[in-house]
Amino acid sequence: MMTSDIRPARPEDAGAVAEIWYQGWCDGHLGNVPEDLVASRTKESFGTRAAERVDDTVVATVDGAVAGFVMVVGDEVEQVYVASGHRGTAVAAGLLTEAERLVAVNGHQQAWLAVVPGNARARRFYERRGWTDDGLFDHQAPSDSGPISVPAHRYVKRL
Repeated sequence: MMTSDIRPARPEDAGAVAEIWYQGWCDGHLGNVPEDLVASRTKESFGTRAAERVDDTVVATVDGAVAGFVMVVGDEVEQVYVASGHRGTAVAAGLLTEAERLVAVNGHQQAWLAVVPGNARARRFYERRGWTDDGLFDHQAPSDSGPISVPAHRYVKRL
């Protein structure tokens, strides 16, 4: 059985985080978000964003290689991605548990995250982990040209 180690990201992890983020984002978002968001999410943009977000990032490693990551800001679990070869393992659950812990450490009693309606795999995963769909809202996704409105489900969990 494969086990993962959870630790804060380091600058040298940014390349692996960017690759996992780009591939996972494409898997869960293409065909499920507005085209202007797709146009702004170039492969290069994930490299830039991963390097800028190291301080908000926690990684899971398997045999020393980054297998997934989460980004937490305040009470929001902002990003949760696992490399395709590690999906269906305990990596995602370990990362989400760590994200929930970080939200609590940030002084919040409830965590939230956004999931696009068409990302059924992610929605099932969060529901299995005790998260509740709190309804649709317009998520404001950041881009170089300003926020892009993206219909999303707001999932919440009491901590």
